[in-house]
Amino acid sequence: MDFNKISIRPIITFEKEAESEFEKFQNEVLRPVLKLQNDLLFEIFKIYADKRKGSFYKISEKEQMIYIDQCVRKDMKFKHYLEGIVTGMFTLEEYARFMENEEELTKRIINLLVQRLQNQFRTESK
Repeated sequence: MDFNKISIRPIITFEKEAESEFEKFQNEVLRPVLKLQNDLLFEIFKIYADKRKGSFYKISEKEQMIYIDQCVRKDMKFKHYLEGIVTGMFTLEEYARFMENEEELTKRIINLLVQRLQNQFRTESK
């Protein structure tokens, strides 16, 4: 089962070797999982924005970027929902590693997710 989860993840190459265990986990696990789940996460955010504030598409790009950041970081129910989508793609070993450093790795998930959503909305609006 765990091999199946790993085998469907996209391969991402990096020019620079990860320096810390957190960076290594981020590059080997978090980035591929976020890329794999990208379409789903993007769609979930669009539905969230439509349900909460139908005006999301009417505000400036700068305001949209702030809105994305605040929703993902401050709406705890939504934040935990998104985290669950990401961690649900971990192997048992990866989840154990994640739980050992949950606070730091959760920050990394949220930072990467915010960046990914913001970049997609920037790209979509052009």
